[in-house]
Amino acid sequence: MTKSRNLMAMASALVVAFITFSHAADDDLTVSDLERMMVDLSNWGRWGADDQLGTLNLITAEKRIQAAGLVKLGVSVSMAQTLLTTPQIDSPSAFEHEMVVTPNDTNPWAVDRLSVVFHGLGHSHIDSLCHHGYKGKYYNDNSVSTITSDGCGTGSVITMADGIFTRAVLMDIPRLKGEKWLEPGTPVFAEDLEAWEQQIGIRVGSGDAVLLRTGRWARREALGAWDPGQGFAGFHASAVAWLKQRDVAIVGTDAGLDVSPSGMEGEGSPVHILVLVALGMPILDAMNLEAVAQKAAELERWEFLLTAAPLKVPTGTGSPLNAIATF
Repeated sequence: MTKSRNLMAMASALVVAFITFSHAADDDLTVSDLERMMVDLSNWGRWGADDQLGTLNLITAEKRIQAAGLVKLGVSVSMAQTLLTTPQIDSPSAFEHEMVVTPNDTNPWAVDRLSVVFHGLGHSHIDSLCHHGYKGKYYNDNSVSTITSDGCGTGSVITMADGIFTRAVLMDIPRLKGEKWLEPGTPVFAEDLEAWEQQIGIRVGSGDAVLLRTGRWARREALGAWDPGQGFAGFHASAVAWLKQRDVAIVGTDAGLDVSPSGMEGEGSPVHILVLVALGMPILDAMNLEAVAQKAAELERWEFLLTAAPLKVPTGTGSPLNAIATF
């Protein structure tokens, strides 16, 4: 029996390795490839039939203790973009901030109301596992019918109410390539991630967060906002097998995770599908990684403690988020 399990494990590893590195012959994957990867990379049932945490199960007590040990200087850096209060071409849903009570001679109180449609490219946020489905299913074989006008019946952001506390590794691919930023439409492959690991002398492991800097906000600062239809740099779908192989707990980028255009005819967001639905891995979207990249370069430290806590929305598809890096 042990020999049989070992053979199965070896076969699974070979499948993951093949998916990860097979793009060298052809960068363009098809919907058929996506369907195959949905099966080959699936975490469904891995932590039980009723599991809703997904890869956050990989952030164990031991992992949190290890991550806490990364704090040497007590220096913290926000990884959130300041909320955009006016509509932009890349963020048409502006953050709304309204003062409903202002102080005066007889009233000492100040009260405001906040409102934001946070999904998209403008506001830093976390995607819960019910944010995106595939063929009528969410992570762990949950039906999209569990989503109603009241919100998510399974896989909602409330499952992350205890917060995220783990080791993060910043993958600064523009720095790897000697660029200020990656141009729109630039795909990031597993080879890029491993080349960066080799350069910084760090290896991503189980329970880690992988944060991909494409330089989106640096480019925006220099050249202005651009139409999302022109594309964004991001992960190529083939890189998801690498995330599975390394048992990454959570993934984030400074844009929309997927490279856009995706290179997959008929599917614009294959990375979102594979990560959320097959792996059960939450996503940190539209982060601003410029300040943390600058601090990491200054300290020559590309790993740090990641802390983040979404709002406790019982049936939410995600939450605005201010993720913090502490060195």
